[in-house]
Amino acid sequence: MEAIRPTPGATSATTGPAGTSGAGVRSEAAPGAGQTRPPQLSPAQPVPGAAPPLRRGLARVDHQLQGDVASAQQALDFLEQVAGQLQALKSEISAKLTSRRGDNGAIEAHLSQLGATMDKRRQASGGSVDARLNFSSPQPASQRFRVKGLNLDMLTAGSSQTLSFSVGGNTQPLTVAVDPTLTRDEIVVRFDRALAPANMRVSADGSGALVFSTPENAWPMVRDSLSIQGVGRVAVEADTEVITPQQWRADDTDALRQSLHEVVQALSQVQRSQDAASQALSAAASRASANQPPAADIEVMAQDFADTASTPNYESLLAITSALVGISRERVLALLGLH
Repeated sequence: MEAIRPTPGATSATTGPAGTSGAGVRSEAAPGAGQTRPPQLSPAQPVPGAAPPLRRGLARVDHQLQGDVASAQQALDFLEQVAGQLQALKSEISAKLTSRRGDNGAIEAHLSQLGATMDKRRQASGGSVDARLNFSSPQPASQRFRVKGLNLDMLTAGSSQTLSFSVGGNTQPLTVAVDPTLTRDEIVVRFDRALAPANMRVSADGSGALVFSTPENAWPMVRDSLSIQGVGRVAVEADTEVITPQQWRADDTDALRQSLHEVVQALSQVQRSQDAASQALSAAASRASANQPPAADIEVMAQDFADTASTPNYESLLAITSALVGISRERVLALLGLH
């Protein structure tokens, strides 16, 4: 492809995805027993003797801990499943190559099973394992890509130049200025810093091509809207260094040997990711131990919950259901596993 020729003074923009934050559970005073109130009506007046609503939280709770634990645990469960399927596939291919046993039908069945598992990777791993089977929590799994024609050779040749990127139609400029006096590493750093607000990171591969990465859930927007002022929409290429069992073959001896090589490489990566996820889970356990709230605070909150739950009315139901929003089975099991 023809090299990208940026123009001076270009402007563009994007913004990263909005952050989120947790909130404590709040509830108005509950009406008397047996009294109900549709949500569109004005708040009911408190009745003497009614159970108090959930009103207290634990000030020392590490709100990120729950997500980190669940992410690491889901990743470990997914990676264990993948490891088992890879081991079974490795055994079948090895047996076929040594002519001891094994057949193409069994190998194809294992490949199909592994491919189906990888297709569900994002959901099964909680978004913490990418397409190369890298564990990336607490940051979400990312998609790597390249922009055709954008490389360090082009950027270091000729005079000074400015590139302004736009993603998703935003107008705030994300501008990178480079000139021949900069080293290759300095150019990469400039790109990385300039595009960080757009939730994109930048590095370089051995050939001098710039390698971009963005969270997987942002990839469709980046792929379809990334543009450079003066150039327009640019062609992007998704990273091909991913685990794709659908492309592994068992047609002949050479194909089997190549597939076996891919399986061994994938198993090595799974082991590294399992180690990383286990370390993350251990770190979360240490944080949980260090931030254990006082027993008195836990008892007060538990009593608040019990008092509210014992009053069968609208306010109690509202407080309890609000408290349980976002609590999944996986998170409960992960937290229980720390003790």
